[in-house]
Amino acid sequence: MRFETTVRRPVEAQGVGLHSGVAVRIRVTPAPAGSGIVFLRTDLENFAVPASWRNVARVSYATSLMHHGVLISTTEHLLSVFYAMGIDNARVEIDNLEVPILDGSGLPFVRLIEEAGIQQFRRRRRYLHIRRPISVEDKGKRISILPADSFRLTCDTDYPAPVGRQSIEMEVTPQTFASGLAFARTFGWEADLAQMRDMGLIRGASLENAVCFADGGVMNPEGMRAPDECCRHKALDLIGDLALLGKPLLGHVIAERAGHAMHAALVARIMSDPTVYEVLTFDQLASRVTHALVR
Repeated sequence: MRFETTVRRPVEAQGVGLHSGVAVRIRVTPAPAGSGIVFLRTDLENFAVPASWRNVARVSYATSLMHHGVLISTTEHLLSVFYAMGIDNARVEIDNLEVPILDGSGLPFVRLIEEAGIQQFRRRRRYLHIRRPISVEDKGKRISILPADSFRLTCDTDYPAPVGRQSIEMEVTPQTFASGLAFARTFGWEADLAQMRDMGLIRGASLENAVCFADGGVMNPEGMRAPDECCRHKALDLIGDLALLGKPLLGHVIAERAGHAMHAALVARIMSDPTVYEVLTFDQLASRVTHALVR
């Protein structure tokens, strides 16, 4: 896509926060070219919290942003949809601290974007093109990024039974995201519920917005949406965290048992070293690829 975009018209949704359990309403509205994704806390006089890696505050069980003490929690699903569906600029009005979990997947947000429509600007979109490999490792977990001329993703996960090891690899486009990742829901284990609630987490969780596993298998009456739904959801989360780069990514991300903290560490590593990447327009990239083929 050559040019930046925003949503064509305002759309809204309401639900509860996965961890806070509080009722929350969001309204997504058009934003000017070059403004990026910005959350506006309408309960706090429209205080603005830009969706930027600089504002990452918490990365335990969800990714939260904070700007001058104002928090926006559980941003990854909505940001994943914006990023993968090609929305560069939007204002997200929100009347509480946590983005609603809805059905636990990105699919309701995809439908919001489809309802809103997409408007293109005349401003050329600028891509973040990875120039050399980098990686982050910790306790047997690893996330790497390799040079590529498209956005590719390899995600490997390994969870206790009945999930086990799962892996997916795909080129991320609006079409592949909408059909292959958006439907995948957040998930957890029945054995962990009491401890997590004691920690002040998952107060809004239910079988309507999360997959829950027990010794006997899946507790949700409708079962799984795909055999590898858990791995697909982790890929969805990863894209949402990569959205904090602020520009569409051109590179091959390989995540091996990684989570929010490691995603954030990779983003920070990229942005702290300008030798890792270059910023190109679509036309500059296309010209470079054409030149290489001619040679």
